[in-house]
Amino acid sequence: MSSERGSVARLMSARHCLLVLLAMLTGCAGSLPPATHSGAETAVLTDDSFLSNQSRQRLAEANGQSGYYLLDSGQDAFLYRAALIEAAEQRIDAQYYIWNRDDSGLHLAGRLLLAADRGVQVRLLLDDFNAEGIGELFASLDTHPNIYIRIFNPARNRSGWGRWVSFLMDFQRINRRMHNKTFVVDGAAGIVGGRNIGDEYFGFDQSRYFRDRDVLAMGPVVEGMADNFQAYWNSRWAYPASDLYASAPADTELAETMEGLRQQAVAQPRLPVSAPTGAEQGRSELAKAFNRMTMAPGELVFDPPPENMDAPSETPKRSALALQRLAQTATREILIESAYLILAREQLQALGATERPQLEVAALTNSLASNDLVTNHAGYARWRPYMLEQGIDIYELKPDAEACRQWLSEDAFCATGEVSLHSKSVVFDRSSLVVGSFNVNLRSIYLNGETVLIIHSAELAEHVAEDIRRVMEPHNSWEVALDEDGDLQWRSGEAVFTSEPTVDLWRRAKSRFLSWLPIEKYL
Repeated sequence: MSSERGSVARLMSARHCLLVLLAMLTGCAGSLPPATHSGAETAVLTDDSFLSNQSRQRLAEANGQSGYYLLDSGQDAFLYRAALIEAAEQRIDAQYYIWNRDDSGLHLAGRLLLAADRGVQVRLLLDDFNAEGIGELFASLDTHPNIYIRIFNPARNRSGWGRWVSFLMDFQRINRRMHNKTFVVDGAAGIVGGRNIGDEYFGFDQSRYFRDRDVLAMGPVVEGMADNFQAYWNSRWAYPASDLYASAPADTELAETMEGLRQQAVAQPRLPVSAPTGAEQGRSELAKAFNRMTMAPGELVFDPPPENMDAPSETPKRSALALQRLAQTATREILIESAYLILAREQLQALGATERPQLEVAALTNSLASNDLVTNHAGYARWRPYMLEQGIDIYELKPDAEACRQWLSEDAFCATGEVSLHSKSVVFDRSSLVVGSFNVNLRSIYLNGETVLIIHSAELAEHVAEDIRRVMEPHNSWEVALDEDGDLQWRSGEAVFTSEPTVDLWRRAKSRFLSWLPIEKYL
């Protein structure tokens, strides 16, 4: 299962070239008219819920600061999302780029259904690019009186070849994706970060684990998460699922689907961990994190949805500008942890690392061996020598990194499975920390909608900085450098490689060929 699949990466194949020709001949693609919304689904939140009371009590002496708890492990990320659902009393607002139809995805969807059964209003907003596998299930959930589901920036055709024709014939619009990831409950507590919903993000998949980071938060920054959700929920490009899946299943089939989801959510037949069920278990689980929260100033920055999908995408978006300001004021160290690292000349010159010799800039990203997308690695490889020339230290994650045993409790997986970097964090001078959906690449800068949480806490910044530095060590990553002749080499202790390590010639050739193409903005 791929992670944050880029548009070009999904379109560049012989089959899709054939689809372009087919589209020209049939003219079957077209844009949907902008959506209109009544606003009838907006619940009135009160301040007497469990989570509201917790926030008020725990932040009473915080002087306007927010509380943060880092979710470094996939298992914790799953359990605290599940706990928030159980603790919900009024409304759940969830916004994701990917929601997989696998064990964890179906369990969380089923618990959302059970929350709706007890009167909680559930609003779920999904990006359309990866919705094909689960869209019809969510359209069924949308029939529940307390569940509202919208799809952001959808293709007119919902499946098969017609869907790809819609993508290809409306390329400019389709490239504007909602990459934001937030989960807000009762307007009082929420989770923001880099994880989508799926087994590979929570450590439940048997073949691949996407290393990532989220933050559980309460306080003023949660208001920013809520504003982020509402902006996309009300966008003219967010379509009710009922408008996209007009042919509803028969009543009997619908009832069977809903009841099956409920039963699976209760029985938890395939989950490798026991998830909390019921308000008491959810509150107890959350209390553990609330007791360990760090109080600090912070801000939630998000890119608003575009008004005009056809407008030029040549200006950095709000989240990119926020990171740029932090980078330009750093004086000692910038540590970057990004699954996809694609910076071209303009961005590197704006960073100004060569003009500040006292500033150390180090980046951790995927190697060709650990990257789930050869296309995205190729876009990075195109600019890798220039990044090194600009004084950036680069480390590439090994697919068999020993850190796997700190990230996951199952040694069996670490012996046979592969790890990939999926996290998106930046630490500035070990005093400020950024966690969110923002990959340090051109797509996040210019095209995607992104969300970043900026935390001004030396304690949390130091924790993440040390974690990034540990993964940069030789038993976890290769250090990439230029030799005396200006050629690339990969170092791991005493071992030195002169080509991309531990991958076959064909994968290297694909990366090399794609790196010649100026498509990095779309990866």
